[in-house]
Amino acid sequence: MVVLFSEVLGREVEIPDAPKRIVSFSPAATETLFKVGLGDSVVGVSAFCARPQEARLKRRVGSYSTVSKELLDEIAPDLILTVTGYQRDFSVRLSETYPVYPLELPVSVAGILDFVVKVGLVTGRHDASRELAGSLMRRLADVPRMGRLITYVEIDLGGPVTFGAHSYITDAIRLLGCSTIFDEERKEWLEPDMQVVAERNPDAIVYEAKMFSKFGAQDLKRLIGSRGWENLRAPRNGNCFLTPGPLDFLAHHGPSFISEAVPWLAENLRDAAARLGL
Repeated sequence: MVVLFSEVLGREVEIPDAPKRIVSFSPAATETLFKVGLGDSVVGVSAFCARPQEARLKRRVGSYSTVSKELLDEIAPDLILTVTGYQRDFSVRLSETYPVYPLELPVSVAGILDFVVKVGLVTGRHDASRELAGSLMRRLADVPRMGRLITYVEIDLGGPVTFGAHSYITDAIRLLGCSTIFDEERKEWLEPDMQVVAERNPDAIVYEAKMFSKFGAQDLKRLIGSRGWENLRAPRNGNCFLTPGPLDFLAHHGPSFISEAVPWLAENLRDAAARLGL
C-alpha cells in the first residue's frame, strides 16, 4: 500500500501499489486509465464515461454525483477516482465509506497534462502517464497559432453555458492566439447574457450541443436565428462551428482534448481568420 495526501479530503488516503479494481466517476480519468494501460483494471464507470469506446462496456455504477452503493459494495473497488469542482461534495461523502482519491479539475491546458500525470502517480503507472503527457505536449507544439480572433464558446449543459478565465477551454483558445468574449470574467463558467454576446459581436462562434443529442448544423442555424444573431459577424461570414459527434468534446478534459479538440479548434479558427482577412 502507498499513502497519498489528498488536499480535497484534508487527509491521507491508502491506495494499493497497483490497484486492480478501479471505479472512475470522471470521464477524463477513465480515458486516461485506458491510455496508460489500465483498461482491464477498470471495473466501474459513470454513465458519462464514453471514451474510449471500450469504456462503454464497463459496468455503470452512477452518474456525475450519484451512485448505487449496492453496486459499489458488490464490485468492492480498491480505488475510486473522482474530480473536484462539481464532484467535490460527492467525493467527500463517498470517501466516508470507500477508498476515494479526488483529482483536481484542470483550469488550463497545462492542468490537463498535470491531470494525466497524477492519474499515473495515483495508480502506479508513473512512466506510462509521463510518456502520454510528453506525447500530448509534442502534439501541442505542432498546433499552429493565428492572429487574434474574438470567439464565443457555448456548451449546452442542460442550459447555455460559456467560459471565463478559469477554464481550460478559454486557456486553449488563448494558446491559439485568440480570445473569448468572456475571458476576463474570473470564473470557470457562467450563464451567458445573450444581449452582451450580440453587443460584443464575436468573429467566430463555437457551439457544443448536449451530450448524446442529435443536434445538427441546421439546428444550430435555427438557434442562431431564434436569438436574432443572423447579422452578427460570425454567422454573416460562415464562422459558426458545431463540435463533432454526440459526445462531450470541449466539455471533456481528458487526453483527447489536447489530441483532438485543440487541433479541431485551431483548424476552424484558422479558417475563420482567413475568411475575415486576419
